Amino acid sequence: MQPRIDFTRVAPSAVKAMLDFSKYAEHSGLETSLLELVKLRASQINGCAYCLDMHSKDARAEGETEQRLYTLSAWRETPFFSERERAALEWTEALTEVAKTHVPDDVFERVHKHFNDAELVNLTLAVVVINGWNRIAISFRAVHGTYERKVPAVAG
Repeated sequence: MQPRIDFTRVAPSAVKAMLDFSKYAEHSGLETSLLELVKLRASQINGCAYCLDMHSKDARAEGETEQRLYTLSAWRETPFFSERERAALEWTEALTEVAKTHVPDDVFERVHKHFNDAELVNLTLAVVVINGWNRIAISFRAVHGTYERKVPAVAG
């Protein structure tokens, strides 16, 4: 697949803003493992191959199990996810499909039992971020399979 536009070259300031937004979500205090599940689930729904490749690699590097990765799309039918993770996944689905769901009150109430107000706002922002990246990667045909996880340098 050939990319349609190199959006990183054409709009570097916009990419920087998206990266800053992503960094906010990553450092919001929510568990890294939970955020990776959210990124993967939204990317599954949106069909974003680039983001699925990226976040499956990141999740594995953070210690996520193959079993949970393979069954993520069927999370409701498995015992492999905590109640908090289930709530986050339900929220992710409702927001990702907002045109269909309009995020019903009963979903909000179930999810809010597992996340305080600040956490729920941060979870919502994390879902917004990945949906934004999905739309950018899909629209401009980001080449999947090319992502390599950057290993942070060890201070010495």
